[in-house]
Amino acid sequence: MTVTVIKNASFVVGWDAEHNRHTYIQGGDVAFENGEIVFVGRGYQGPADETIDGAGRMVMPGLVNIHSHPASEPLNKGFLDELGSPALYNSSLYEYMTILRPEPEAVADCVRVAYSELLLSGVTTLTDMSGAHPDWFDLAAQSGLRVCMSPMFRSASWGTRNGHVVEYEWDEKAGEKAMEQALDLIEKAQAHPSGRLSGMVSPSQIDTCTPDLIRDSHAEAKRRGLPWQIHAAQSTVEFHEITRRHGLSPIQWLESLGVLGDTSIVGHGIFLDDYSRTGWHSRKDLTILAESGTSVAHCPTVFMRRGIALKDFGRYRRAGVNIGLGTDTYPHNMLEEMRHVAYVARLMAESPRTLTTTDLFEAATVGGARALLRDDIGRLAPGCKADLVLVDVTHPMMQPVRDPVRSLIYAAAERAVDTVFVDGRKVVEEGRVLTFDYEEAALRLSEAQRWTEELAPSRDYANRPVSAYSPLTFPLA
Repeated sequence: MTVTVIKNASFVVGWDAEHNRHTYIQGGDVAFENGEIVFVGRGYQGPADETIDGAGRMVMPGLVNIHSHPASEPLNKGFLDELGSPALYNSSLYEYMTILRPEPEAVADCVRVAYSELLLSGVTTLTDMSGAHPDWFDLAAQSGLRVCMSPMFRSASWGTRNGHVVEYEWDEKAGEKAMEQALDLIEKAQAHPSGRLSGMVSPSQIDTCTPDLIRDSHAEAKRRGLPWQIHAAQSTVEFHEITRRHGLSPIQWLESLGVLGDTSIVGHGIFLDDYSRTGWHSRKDLTILAESGTSVAHCPTVFMRRGIALKDFGRYRRAGVNIGLGTDTYPHNMLEEMRHVAYVARLMAESPRTLTTTDLFEAATVGGARALLRDDIGRLAPGCKADLVLVDVTHPMMQPVRDPVRSLIYAAAERAVDTVFVDGRKVVEEGRVLTFDYEEAALRLSEAQRWTEELAPSRDYANRPVSAYSPLTFPLA
């Protein structure tokens, strides 16, 4: 087997097992063989078939993204940047995202663009929450990413016929069949010869799934030893819909179904019972999340666009909630997402002390790994997967480099990401994706978006052109 050694790196973000935390190692070495890390520290003396000069580089663990929708979101750039339904609490879920969706022919390029952006921003493990599509397995394997495939299923679709009332169209049998198909896909992912595909059980949204589908899917995930994730507490509309149906907040209703716990992830988890917009009477959702061990997938960027924010990251962490991060929208840039996490939390808390960069980096690495029920990713330690990122600390935007992780998150972002390895295989080199033609896929996506814009009026209850609700920044001369 080939042993690769990164020698004398300016910084290594290693793992201190004794104190259960990341630590800086200056002048450090990292060695890996057959997709597994075999040494992290100084003064490596073992065999080396390939040696990489680490001077001017920071070696850090690959980032873990626990919530993403690559099959659709890249097409929304330019459509949804400042768009939300005013009579639906500024959410774009119910009126616009049902209209502005890619045609099947465009899905593969959506995925290529999203996967490329993720790799370029240092992501090595991705939870891909998509509807099943024909190229999914091939694209996931080709990308070089470690992909947790999470085919979504539900009992109802949502929509609006007037812009202020959300209606649900139920088909319980279709939801049950879709869950069976999702479980079959997960089995195929786990058996994939790449060894990098895994699965997660994901009933789509708390308001589009029957109680039986939620309970049964959670039980099946437990039986198979898989993580389970559901979108919940993600909008004001959803909060009021669940309280209307059940007299409980979304988090309390999930607790009553017995589906919260340390194998469960709540996607977003913003609208708790103490959130000011909900006006609810109880104050126990945060405690329920913490005491049950449930993780939260936090993705601030998509909500920032609507004037919505989690209240706040630091408060959840102090309560004992495990938080992982995701890129719920375009761009699929995990480092920008991390920056937004920090700034939005401090804004909501009205304090710069509500979270540290340590908290933030842990959420993007070991917090996400914990949510995915893994202890072999998100850290650099012997026995862990050889998923690692080399950052160019000589890049001007990394200077001064007193604290390279801060410089990366708050300034340089993906511009300083030089090389990415997943499972010991190089997938990014000198800031270019090796597994896809990112530029070509992005160009094809522009043509696909024009086709979506032409079709949108036929999908809209009011037959509006896209320009009526999402005009260009400036009028065409």
